[in-house]
Amino acid sequence: MSAPARTFTVRHVQLVRALLAAAAALMITFSPDHSAAVGLSVFSGFVIASALVLGLSAWLVHPAGRRWAPIALGLISLIAGMASGIPAWRTNDAFFAIVIGWALLTGLIELISGIRARRSGEASARDEITVGAFGILLGLLLIVIPAGFTQPYAIEGAGEFVLTGIILGVGMFGGYAAIVAVFLGIAGLTPKRAEAADTDDPAPAPIQGADR
Repeated sequence: MSAPARTFTVRHVQLVRALLAAAAALMITFSPDHSAAVGLSVFSGFVIASALVLGLSAWLVHPAGRRWAPIALGLISLIAGMASGIPAWRTNDAFFAIVIGWALLTGLIELISGIRARRSGEASARDEITVGAFGILLGLLLIVIPAGFTQPYAIEGAGEFVLTGIILGVGMFGGYAAIVAVFLGIAGLTPKRAEAADTDDPAPAPIQGADR
């Protein structure tokens, strides 16, 4: 007799995380203000909501040996979200410090979790590895951007503008959120081989001596 199927699976977690990332990407994309205040405001809502989803998934989705990763990811995201939610801390330096720390730590944890899951043959291992790599890449890109970078430029017929480090940083976070949203959305909508195998009924064993 097979065990009852879970109503909340890894695919559901991926889809919810994709929706949250898509919402963050849209808010960054359509906001004319790419300041640290706006960037950290969007980041705070994104990571706190993600922390709640990851925390629930630790008990509703993952077995006992796999709960360390979503719990660690949820705690780091919750701390980063609470820190970035303090209005007085929403400065350029705070944006880079908080987002870089969050991206590198969560990216590394998810990467390690995915590598360990791949050794166990889990279907979601590749997705974890990829999302973890995206997080580490975001952190490294933000490290390269100087927080005090300022570059004036002009567009003929539109006027003069100034490109700053915080504009680049917030834009990088928005790009990261968009990529993660698309990737996790596709991963969540794509049936995994292991799930397909679980839904197949095993062929009945032949009855010995049936032809006698």
